[in-house]
Amino acid sequence: MRGAVEGLGTPHPLARQLPAMYAADEFAQRLLAALDDVVAPVYATLDNLAAYVDPRLGPTDFVDWLAGWVAATVDQDWPVERRREAEARAVRLHGMRGTPRGLTEQVRVAFGVTVEVTDSGGTAWSPTPGADLPGSAQAEVTVRVRPEDQHMVPLTRLRELVDANRPAHVRYTVDVAGPGATDASTPAEG
Repeated sequence: MRGAVEGLGTPHPLARQLPAMYAADEFAQRLLAALDDVVAPVYATLDNLAAYVDPRLGPTDFVDWLAGWVAATVDQDWPVERRREAEARAVRLHGMRGTPRGLTEQVRVAFGVTVEVTDSGGTAWSPTPGADLPGSAQAEVTVRVRPEDQHMVPLTRLRELVDANRPAHVRYTVDVAGPGATDASTPAEG
């Protein structure tokens, strides 16, 4: 993952740990200096491990690899900052998976657009037994996206994202239209 860094020193040179009789041995000193060059990146990585696993600070290739550890949904075509944000939010988004708020965040992070998610459910409390229940009997969610440019949000990818992050028993509709549109939707039901 990390390559050799020119001139990178080690905080614990191996030659200093040898008995005194090897201090004057030129071959032993050169051999251990070469090994120090190999071990120095390991010390540097371990000393900075917190920065490596922080998506805001880690090297780009490591951040992309780390995204797999937290099951972050990232696309290699995204800008680096967007991939870093997706990874940073992945664990929190997994906790909200299946909720309107979680679906809103997933779509916003994936496409960088404003999203409106409405669902048919509801909760209420009533002191009267047999009171009307909120929401509707049919479990359904609608995802509305109004990007500046309709081509900014590929409909197939949006459908896949909604399908993967909604509760399995809930039907869904996806609506993508320009910012001023009122009814130019492209519904996708599942």
